[in-house]
Amino acid sequence: MNRIFMDKSFLHAIRRQRYLMRWAATLSDSPAEKRAIVRDYKRLHKAKALSTEEYYQFEFEKRSEAFRQSFLGLQEQRYYLDYLNPLKYYSLARNKYLSHKMLEHAGVRKSELYCYYQPEARYAASDENACDLAQVLRILRQKNVQSCVVKTTESSHGDNVWVIKAIAYQEDDALLTRFDDKTLRLSAVLGEDSLVFESVVRQTAQFAAFNASSVNTVRFMTTLWPDGSARIIATFIKIGRAGKCVDNAGGGGNGGNVDVCIDTETGKTQYAILYEGWRHIKDIAVHPDSGSPLNDVVIEHWDSIKSEVLRFQQAFPFCKAAGWDIAITDEGPVVIEVNDFWDRTGQYFIRRGWRDEIRACYLAWQKTGKKYETGVWRLPLKDKKLIGLFK
Repeated sequence: MNRIFMDKSFLHAIRRQRYLMRWAATLSDSPAEKRAIVRDYKRLHKAKALSTEEYYQFEFEKRSEAFRQSFLGLQEQRYYLDYLNPLKYYSLARNKYLSHKMLEHAGVRKSELYCYYQPEARYAASDENACDLAQVLRILRQKNVQSCVVKTTESSHGDNVWVIKAIAYQEDDALLTRFDDKTLRLSAVLGEDSLVFESVVRQTAQFAAFNASSVNTVRFMTTLWPDGSARIIATFIKIGRAGKCVDNAGGGGNGGNVDVCIDTETGKTQYAILYEGWRHIKDIAVHPDSGSPLNDVVIEHWDSIKSEVLRFQQAFPFCKAAGWDIAITDEGPVVIEVNDFWDRTGQYFIRRGWRDEIRACYLAWQKTGKKYETGVWRLPLKDKKLIGLFK
């Protein structure tokens, strides 16, 4: 009786093919189409380390060749950003208190910082820093704060953000009324997590018209180059839903959020969509709640806004490829948050990828010979075949 020995790599290939066919069945019922999808995915994975999740989310079976070539996937993004946004500067972008102070001292417009609560900072009390309820109350009372935004210092994507529209001070506590009219005690908010208390940002009438309950921010994708120049590579608006204060894509709205591309050159909006989950995204012309037109709107003072954001990037050289969440106010653009490791979702909104721009910036800095510690806090790329794709 003949015995057939299969090496581990062959068995792995069989299991992998079976997995891919089951995965392709989530995209099509046709056997021929499933085989075609698997072949297409394998080609993209080999060429740019695309994952099945990315293929599924961004609907690659429907995408043009131009989008496919320009798309920046997670593996390649990680490779470039580990160098462009070095480990040693990680906390300057991720910690909201540190980034606030850094940007503020660089002349970048931010909301007013009322108080930084850090329960471990017992010996750093000041007119801004507090470590317990009594000190927070003292600071808020001294500054006569009647409304504010409270955020945890390490969160992102709109998580752990409370918009407080009224504060009723008591003898040894305060009653906070949230934007949704729910109330909570200040003592219940203060715990082990560090918090920042900031002023409420008032957006322009044009942006409030999109959705009044949320601060509808513009995501600016920017790069900083070795000669000191900065470039804007993509822009899009994240718009909340009625009664919600979060504007993040897919974040907690009435069925999802609204996202609109901005033509970076002209400031005109286009490609408005309603995000109701991956592969459940549809084109829209007006906001589903307010009825406000979303396409072909020219953003007021666009050229001056762009100029200021370019200056913001030049003032923050620690992240050479940044994602800025910018509120547009009557005083000008205000930084809500700067992201050093941003997600890839915006490529769907603007209907093109930004691989070429990020890669060109990476290669330009590589030529300078600068060395940074990489691959520590993010999952390092150890596969030499993958690294060879991106060099």
